[in-house]
Amino acid sequence: MAYTAKIGPSILSSNLSCLGAECVRMMACGADYLHLDVMDGHFVPNLTFGHPMVECLRKSVGPDPFFDMHMMVSRPEQWVKPMSAAGANQYTFHLESTTNPGNLIKEIREAQMKVGLAIKPGTTVEEIAPWANQIDMALVMTVEPGFGGQKFMDDMMPKVSWLRSQFPSLDIQVDGGVGPDTIHRCAEAGANMIVSGSAVIGNEDPRSVIALLRTVVSEAIQKRSLDR
Repeated sequence: MAYTAKIGPSILSSNLSCLGAECVRMMACGADYLHLDVMDGHFVPNLTFGHPMVECLRKSVGPDPFFDMHMMVSRPEQWVKPMSAAGANQYTFHLESTTNPGNLIKEIREAQMKVGLAIKPGTTVEEIAPWANQIDMALVMTVEPGFGGQKFMDDMMPKVSWLRSQFPSLDIQVDGGVGPDTIHRCAEAGANMIVSGSAVIGNEDPRSVIALLRTVVSEAIQKRSLDR
């Protein structure tokens, strides 16, 4: 089993007026990567930021932090090259947003980024299957994308379990309402890449929350390897 526990704070939950410092703080608190939510006001109702800010953040935090771009946009093809040039490491697009996932995966690879493929709660997990061997990570949304602070959708966990059973070495990410109260269900289902926003960033001691999330996931991975 090649996958490991990775915790990525969702920086949209941080103080946006000092985003560079917040990113540095999260990495110092033990984050494995940073999750950056890009919303275009079309694919989802909300509007966040684009590649110019990613470029500024990269200059601010240096080359090391891994930028996982969650592209909640109607035309993901349009932003592959700009995001790569801005310093993004992984480009996660929504299956629902494109008619040609295969071509988009190829474009992302050619732009020297890792490939993530995301599905909304209403999309069946089997739709990921044709692409699973061409991607680095599958993202199962555990809330409707577009807004923070929503309640975790427990009924998404069978999707995670199915992916883990079918693709044992795939990185599987969960995003939405994930924190100390819900991490056990995510870990048991087989998720290993954990996006957490307010539960980490809004806590007085982010380091301890990140450590807790990682421990729960690592223990579940260990248990799974022993059970095989």
